[in-house]
Amino acid sequence: MPVRFFQAEDGARLAYRDEGEGLPVLALAGLTRTGRDFDYLAPHLAGMRLIRPDYRGRGDSAWTGAESYAVPQEARDALALLDHLGIARAAILGTSRGGLIGMLLAATARDRLLGLCLNDVGPALQRSGLERIFDYVGRNPAAKSLEELARRLPAAMPGFANVPAGRWLEEARHHYVETPSGLRINYDPALRETFLAAFDAPEVDLWPLFDTTQGLPLALIRGANSDLLSQETAAEMQRRRPDMILAEIPDRAHVPFLDEPESLAAIHAWLSMMQ
Repeated sequence: MPVRFFQAEDGARLAYRDEGEGLPVLALAGLTRTGRDFDYLAPHLAGMRLIRPDYRGRGDSAWTGAESYAVPQEARDALALLDHLGIARAAILGTSRGGLIGMLLAATARDRLLGLCLNDVGPALQRSGLERIFDYVGRNPAAKSLEELARRLPAAMPGFANVPAGRWLEEARHHYVETPSGLRINYDPALRETFLAAFDAPEVDLWPLFDTTQGLPLALIRGANSDLLSQETAAEMQRRRPDMILAEIPDRAHVPFLDEPESLAAIHAWLSMMQ
């Protein structure tokens, strides 16, 4: 799928992929990730229009500085992309960081949303999961090749099981670039500054954002072994939204790949609510 570009409100050149026809699904990736996160899901979305941006500072998008790598800015960029494509309303599928953006959009631009699906994220995040992200964000891996990194990933990703070796190599290719001097991350290292500032800041109550999803078709996919989204938080989300589709994905931590049978069943059930 070729990469396309559009210009954000501040002139930044931002990348996206746009494929298929039908219900528009805006797929928002995790903190350090790109639209390639949804490669595994894409073949299962027949009859859908899958739109996958790279946030500013990630993938093929322009690096615009640590201060601009913020959820409110990324939410504005998501709306700017929909405007660029002439799409009035879209279903939002948000992985981790993308889910936070989705909740913010539900609160501030509800008229642009058809529904919201959250992949292993909610209004309360576990400190242990944030600390694990703290350890790697903005840093190049020690592995010198994609193949070496793929061999190391199973040990570096506790909570995942029964993952084919080829999937780990795909993950390495999605998120790192091989150079003569070793592997490097495919995003602006300044993203670490943004994460550290948020990590050290007072905790923000995001439950009011979640509560604004009332009335929207809502789904939650949770890795059964997630260290970021607790069972308790998922249960409270279900209590507040008894109609929320909830799927626990066995042998997965943060984050499910979204092509697991349980993930696909939840996503298809959610999409059917908007057709």
